[in-house]
Amino acid sequence: MDPSLASIQVLVTKLKSEIFSKQKSGHLYSFLPPSAYDTAWLAMIPHPQEHNTPLFKGCLEWLLHNQKEEGYWGDLPTIDALPATLACIAALQKWGFGDENIERGLKFIHENMEEMLHGNLDHLPRSFSIVFPATIELAESLGLELKLSDHMNSTVSYIANIRQQILGTEEMVDKWQYPPLLVYLEAFQFTKHNVDQQTIMKHLSEDGSLFQSPSATAQAYISTRNHKCLEYLMSLVHKCPNGVPQKYPMDEELVELSMVDQLQKLGLSEYFIEEIENILKKVYRSYMEQESQQDNLKFKADKIYKDSLAFRLFRLHGYNISPRTFCWFLYDDEILNHLENNCGQLRSLLYCVYRATDLMFLGENEVEKARSFSKKMLQKVSTKMEDNIIIFPNLSKVIEEELSIPWIARLDHLDHRMWIEQSKEGPLWRGKASYYTLSCVHSTGLMQLAVENYTFRQSIYQNELKELKRWSKKWGLTEMGFGREKTLYCYFAIAASTSLPHDSIIRMLVAKSAIVITVADDFFDMRGTLEELHVLIDAIYRWDSNGLNGPSKAIFDVLDDLVTDTTKELVLQGKIDVTEDFRDLWRETFNSWLTETTWGKSGYMPSMDEYLETGMISIATHILVLTSSCFLNPCLPKSKVKPQKYENVTQLLMATARLLNDIQSYKKEQEEGKMNLVLLHFKENPNASLDDSIAEVQRFLERKRQELLANIFKDDNGDFPSQWKYLHLSCFKVFQMLFNSDNLYDTDDELQYDIERAIYIPPQYELSHYLKNQTTYLPLSEKRNLNISARYAQTQVRLNGHSRMNISVHPLPKKYLRNASYNLFNYTFSSLCQI
Repeated sequence: MDPSLASIQVLVTKLKSEIFSKQKSGHLYSFLPPSAYDTAWLAMIPHPQEHNTPLFKGCLEWLLHNQKEEGYWGDLPTIDALPATLACIAALQKWGFGDENIERGLKFIHENMEEMLHGNLDHLPRSFSIVFPATIELAESLGLELKLSDHMNSTVSYIANIRQQILGTEEMVDKWQYPPLLVYLEAFQFTKHNVDQQTIMKHLSEDGSLFQSPSATAQAYISTRNHKCLEYLMSLVHKCPNGVPQKYPMDEELVELSMVDQLQKLGLSEYFIEEIENILKKVYRSYMEQESQQDNLKFKADKIYKDSLAFRLFRLHGYNISPRTFCWFLYDDEILNHLENNCGQLRSLLYCVYRATDLMFLGENEVEKARSFSKKMLQKVSTKMEDNIIIFPNLSKVIEEELSIPWIARLDHLDHRMWIEQSKEGPLWRGKASYYTLSCVHSTGLMQLAVENYTFRQSIYQNELKELKRWSKKWGLTEMGFGREKTLYCYFAIAASTSLPHDSIIRMLVAKSAIVITVADDFFDMRGTLEELHVLIDAIYRWDSNGLNGPSKAIFDVLDDLVTDTTKELVLQGKIDVTEDFRDLWRETFNSWLTETTWGKSGYMPSMDEYLETGMISIATHILVLTSSCFLNPCLPKSKVKPQKYENVTQLLMATARLLNDIQSYKKEQEEGKMNLVLLHFKENPNASLDDSIAEVQRFLERKRQELLANIFKDDNGDFPSQWKYLHLSCFKVFQMLFNSDNLYDTDDELQYDIERAIYIPPQYELSHYLKNQTTYLPLSEKRNLNISARYAQTQVRLNGHSRMNISVHPLPKKYLRNASYNLFNYTFSSLCQI
């Protein structure tokens, strides 16, 4: 066994044990990342009987042992680290612990606060404007000397004024302001907005929490001594002993859906097929049971996010899911107004909605409206900076690229690379004071598997490409003296568009077939006389090279060898002998090329229907998917590999590929005197402009594209395996990529950058820098005198970053850029929508 493959299998086994055993046993809370800010507030709660003792000593221990080497607490050295660090040093100061920790925390504040806030005061999130001044006031009230410069004192005053404006204009609990002001209860103690116990008690949840916020509930308990608040906090610390999350409890279905989403983004779903299917089945049952139930959720934004994610995943896996599952918000004007008025802070939600609409079927007007609305909102906020200064500096750029290059025009392999290089930076979901991430494992983790899997595939692709180049040279296809030499492009397209097993023969078969198609098509278009073409067609029908010479013989010989080798391999694998069926597919295709050439040379003008009937065959996508499908398990039935008997999904692929080609190639084909659907429409409609004809063909293409997606993703045709339909999807995505905005197939080097990243250049992700050092925990003293200071030996965490995606980002403080993607073991998931 290849050492790389063996290493991958070891990692897969380990991850299945570490992730999915916890998922099955209900231990999903072990995945929740701790919030330094919330943990600090719990650490400040005094014991009910022993007031000089912290109630949750474990939270205080966590603070002592989880300060970053640079002096801050939190995930990244962004502005979110400022209130988190201030809250942590305040908690330590309150109980007389960690003088050294406090000193380093203050040093971080002094050295970085001004740089972090400079130029960002007009883009501060609402949450930061509320909690940051409060943590400054808290630290000073406990005797900490922040020693801020006059300029920074002015800055803090400016932010405090923003807080006062918020407090003066918003209700404590507002239907459309989520989270409501009351969720920041801990931040009000130094303001004039004191909240009475009656208001707090009125809004406590049944579980005793204040809007599922640990920090707000901590203050609620301090203010009311309510036993339900205490029970909530005790349960929280029991479930999450190593630092508490910023929201509890979490929607477990959302956690599970996010696990599936991340596995797919990283290109790892092939290793977790059973686990993914089990999760989706369970969540799907839940959705079906909820259809007839009344939804009483007070705040809707979190539901929109979850429903959009669920819709996308269900569609991708063939589940029957109604657009109303996530499009329900379109029928509520208040929700639409709220989303529009707060789109800058809800861009993660809108991004998720937009991604869900990628899977739109024909006639789904609701999905079209959701796509139009989310796209409009995302375009509106594309230049805003709110998210750039928090934890996801690339979000705006990712959204910009999503809008410019649709999912259907992106190849899976390169998408996987992008998400690997993004690390934990995915479509993040903002919490009360920052974003949520989900920590899956604490060893090498998903990211190591993703990197090893990607580089393993690259090694396979490099070897196969070398073999393919030798094959092309052996048969003289690289030196025909005419046409396009596309060995590299053809292999890149099939390798980067699919996630076929590493040992699959399909990649080479499709690549070779595409090369032969390109050479033969060019021979008909550019070199052969009508007499030579008729002789070649006669030889193809006889399947005998007698009478051929020059390029005609070279084309026949390589085609004969390809068909013979392919069908022999099928027989060796114990599958059907389809030699004559494969020959018939090629005969039909060669005949379509002759028909088109004859039209061009004779000046015959076919109707649009006549042209499309022939053009669907001459584009030759059916050869690529049908011949390769015979190697799938289960094998495609022999009856399906016959000309003129194509399934609807195959016919739709043939039609859409032809339409894509014609929209981007009409200028070239007009110059060459060739037929093209755009030009035919223009001639058949004398009152239309050329732009009108292009638009009409594009509308026709969009309808056929939506029909194709429905045929691929609807699970209503049990005769065909999903792999067979996904080959059709991969083939279509290749054509969409090649002809999305130009004809890239006819270029010499437009794809070179993507080819290098897909096949040769490893992902820019340094695994070794992310292995977290172990911390030795020493228990807190049981003595009442807690003035213990720096007694604890600590192993500090040093987490170096990696080269990020090659896009422009808003800069973090220079000294912390190496930490910009700090945690190998985190992946993104959503939490409640917060602004």
